[in-house]
Amino acid sequence: MPKRRHLPLTALRAFEAFARHGRMSLAADELCVTHGAVSRQVRGLERLTGVRLTHGPRNNLKLTDAGARLAGSLGTTFDALERSFIEVSAGAEREIHVSCVGTLAMRWLIPRLSAFHARYPAHAVRVTEAYSPVDFTREPFDAAIRLAADTASVEGATTMVLFDNFHGPVLSPGLRGAGLSLAGLRELPRLHTRSHPQAWAEWAEHAGVILPEAAGHREYEHIFYTLEAASAGLGVGITPWIYVAGDIAAGRLIAPFGFVRTPARFQLILPDETPKRGLAHFRDWLLEEAATAPPPPQMALVGA
Repeated sequence: MPKRRHLPLTALRAFEAFARHGRMSLAADELCVTHGAVSRQVRGLERLTGVRLTHGPRNNLKLTDAGARLAGSLGTTFDALERSFIEVSAGAEREIHVSCVGTLAMRWLIPRLSAFHARYPAHAVRVTEAYSPVDFTREPFDAAIRLAADTASVEGATTMVLFDNFHGPVLSPGLRGAGLSLAGLRELPRLHTRSHPQAWAEWAEHAGVILPEAAGHREYEHIFYTLEAASAGLGVGITPWIYVAGDIAAGRLIAPFGFVRTPARFQLILPDETPKRGLAHFRDWLLEEAATAPPPPQMALVGA
């Protein structure tokens, strides 16, 4: 690892300001310090270098040849640092960092981001999977999307509903024969998601049905694994409608019983304090996209 340089940065900054203005008082005004503080920094820099950087009376100091060379080098260096700082700051301002529940990000948000980039090419969107309660004071996110039964109450933030949540059983078209009635569900393996093991019980409660015993049970770590298993014909799983609207339209999955509303809703949470300029564009675009989400097929009568 390269050795860290020990440079008298405060003294160099004071000297560069004096060299640029030609007067200690003007340098002091720029740096918001006293005339004497700038003078002490310059004198200290001369002691450190062992070279006279200025000459003449105190009220009319001029740069020596060595001082002029150092001032020129410092000016170039500070200009480059300032440009780098502006570039980095501008890049951070252009990027919108969104914290989002993973499957919604994968199956709904990310596939639509090209439309946002086409409309607002100056802004970039970075998506991070997250499920924990939102706290903009501790986490470096500009916006968050969560699925919650209650309207999220986040101090210093505003919550907007993107869309209601509906859920229902889905399976591969290849299992159509067994899966088109409630009684037929007992012939199929029942797919479960470890992070939401109560999904089937919740669906039965919301749908007002009693589930029959299943031929077997298969568990997966995440719901997107469960959905892939359902598409592969490994059984029948429960999912929010918004995750599979595209799969059902494409014929990869079927939902023979339709979908029933849950108390939960997908919510957009935005900080109230100092939001990035592009965040308003992202909010408006996201609400527009949510408004175009197709309605789910309604809960169908389930045969015995």
